[in-house]
Amino acid sequence: MSSVDTRNVARDSLFLFAQLTFAGQAKTYRVKVRNLSAGGMMAETSEVAASRGDRLEIELRNVGTVKGSVAWAQDNRFGVAFEKDIDPKVVRAPVGSTAEIPHYVRSTSAASTFSDDERRIRKL
Repeated sequence: MSSVDTRNVARDSLFLFAQLTFAGQAKTYRVKVRNLSAGGMMAETSEVAASRGDRLEIELRNVGTVKGSVAWAQDNRFGVAFEKDIDPKVVRAPVGSTAEIPHYVRSTSAASTFSDDERRIRKL
């Protein structure tokens, strides 16, 4: 897609924090996620200067680690193109939400062994 084509891609404007690590570096940086789409995001940070082409990994809430590269950079903001598409609705969902989460993100732990009555016990 050209840059003109990508302007029509649906993206969610939001404000959340994520952890970013550049390839070949151990240090992580806290970035503000300004908008998010299935194929990428715009981030903002004053901690580090990103350059076009930089490879990175970003830890997104409810999704986990996503690999990508810097598509553009201007001042303290930069765009990230993801290697694989994500579902931006999952990232927007509150932590621990009962919103539909893709099977590859769901916990593999066993279902609760407590009955409905046992789960209703009041804490004093």
